[in-house]
Amino acid sequence: MSLYDEDTFVVLETNQPEQFVTAAELLEKLKAVLASGQEDLPRDVQKFSSVEAQAKYLIDTYCELDVGPGQFLQWYAVRLEK
Repeated sequence: MSLYDEDTFVVLETNQPEQFVTAAELLEKLKAVLASGQEDLPRDVQKFSSVEAQAKYLIDTYCELDVGPGQFLQWYAVRLEK
């Protein structure tokens, strides 16, 4: 399974309005989050050595990431009507 060029994701974050982003934008957002903290990642995510590979795996496999106490980061693929 891989990222599709036209996939759009809705991102829900602590204290933020929902955002619609492309797969590439979500990838960049997750890479930034992963670069700032590696300690609480799920074990199956930790097995990837690069932040990019971790982020791609998260997008394909998960729909949320633990980003700290009382905070959340979730994403869901959506199909926008053309």
